[in-house]
Amino acid sequence: MPVPKTDAAFPWIGLVTLAGAIFVTVTSEFLPTGLLPEMAEGLDVTQSQVGLLITVFAATVVVSAAALTNFTRRFPRKPLVLIVLVAFALTNFLGAIAPTYEFMVATRVLGGLAHGLFWAVVGAYPGHLVPQRQLARAVAITSAGGSAAFVLGVPAGTAIGHALGWRLAFVAMGAVILVFTALVVKFVPAVEHRQPVKTGEIPLPLRRDPTLPGVILVGIITLTIMVGHNLFYTYIVPYFTDVNGFPVSAVSPLLLVYGIAGAGGLVLVGVVGGRLPRLGLFAGVLFVAISALVIGLLPTEQWLVIIALVVWGAALGGIPALLQTRALHTASPQLRDLSSALVTTSFNIGIGGGAFVGALLLDGPGLRSLPFVDAAVMVGVLALLLVSDRTIRNRSARRPSIPFS
Repeated sequence: MPVPKTDAAFPWIGLVTLAGAIFVTVTSEFLPTGLLPEMAEGLDVTQSQVGLLITVFAATVVVSAAALTNFTRRFPRKPLVLIVLVAFALTNFLGAIAPTYEFMVATRVLGGLAHGLFWAVVGAYPGHLVPQRQLARAVAITSAGGSAAFVLGVPAGTAIGHALGWRLAFVAMGAVILVFTALVVKFVPAVEHRQPVKTGEIPLPLRRDPTLPGVILVGIITLTIMVGHNLFYTYIVPYFTDVNGFPVSAVSPLLLVYGIAGAGGLVLVGVVGGRLPRLGLFAGVLFVAISALVIGLLPTEQWLVIIALVVWGAALGGIPALLQTRALHTASPQLRDLSSALVTTSFNIGIGGGAFVGALLLDGPGLRSLPFVDAAVMVGVLALLLVSDRTIRNRSARRPSIPFS
């Protein structure tokens, strides 16, 4: 029976289970990142082509999410989550037996379809479980699943792939997703769901909202940051081995270090970054740029590379939360749902676009160009942040809001 929102005990178990579901789906999305060389050899393609699997996945999310969400808006939420998770598991099992690159691309398209619908449903699920005053805490818990994917999921998948082969890594991924599907059956309550209008519809008054230009700017900033980050991060494994000179056995620990640093950055934002979101975002982007330059300029100084990797992970780990905060601070109450959707869409376009740009660079100037292009994009973001602040301040000043500082 659906459970209405009440002031009853906080639903820790249900929210942690949803975080686990997010953990496995995000890990599945980025699993090829840690297995680039092995998959390229196994599918008889270039590493840039394997990197494009990330682009295919993200592009499918962007193109299909709104349509699938509209189509399923009257479906019960919990059964929909279960169907999507089973579909996710299936795409991993199919990927494990992929005989050709084209077959693998098809599995990534199916995964992208599932992922877009998954985020549309699970992203809003905490709002069905808790009253509004507890929403921030609930969202923080479920969002931790995404961070955990980079701390544990991707490094673990990489380690399994190196030890047992990339195909068994996909089998393991599918099996873990099925385990979390069973946990969702057991611990996540069904919820009441009403969706009277189509997702994506923007009533005319919202189009005239004075905060809309600022919200769009946040979306552009989000997209640009993710392009810069992912054009390098998608191909970080061959950079570690071919440029930095790390052995293959060091790749999984390095990804683990990056993930732990990212989790630390998220915690830091939760402790102090929320007080100064504008400054925190500027500092985060600046440190990503500096880290990329250090890795690019001193590639054989391995300890400096590791330190730069920690700084990069910590800085990038806090940026998504700061971008979401910036969007919510910028948007009027009527535009907050739209602003959240815009940021999510911008993330996915940036992930796919970054992997695509990185592939072009890999086949053009080469692997060594990636950190420098990453840094250049981040410098552009810093300029965009500076020029956009006045617009956001002016638009936000027309309504009562949380201080934007």
